[in-house]
Amino acid sequence: MRRLVMALMCLLLVGHAQAAIEAWHFRNETQEQQFRDITSGLRCPKCQNTSIADSDAMIAADMRQKVFELLQQGQSPSQITAYMVSRYGNFVSYRPPVTASTLPLWLVPGLFILAGIAFLVLRVRRREAGDERLSDDERARLNELLKKGSEQ
Repeated sequence: MRRLVMALMCLLLVGHAQAAIEAWHFRNETQEQQFRDITSGLRCPKCQNTSIADSDAMIAADMRQKVFELLQQGQSPSQITAYMVSRYGNFVSYRPPVTASTLPLWLVPGLFILAGIAFLVLRVRRREAGDERLSDDERARLNELLKKGSEQ
């Protein structure tokens, strides 16, 4: 009885392990490369910073399956990407188009760089201008202190 229970448990584990492995059968190497390119270019909606090719999430597995099915139907990579974008939004693409809603995503990094450069330029100018702001009395006092410091 004990052996029967162990054998059934092993069969259940083996079945589960085989279900986790995705086996894709492509018509040719070009189609396989297209599959890899498409799945690495689509972002997982759950993981957000992982492509569907690298994600273990269930939604990524469903998306990979759909990409495979669409490739088998003869759709082009651009058609498949358009399908995924229409279904999951521009977020799913690592290369979203420039639209009114995505314009801030394209402009904000450049604005931060320009603001940083402006900040640095203003800071350097203030430091240079700081030396010229001493009055004649302050300069005389500074010279006296420097002379006393060098005599000691």
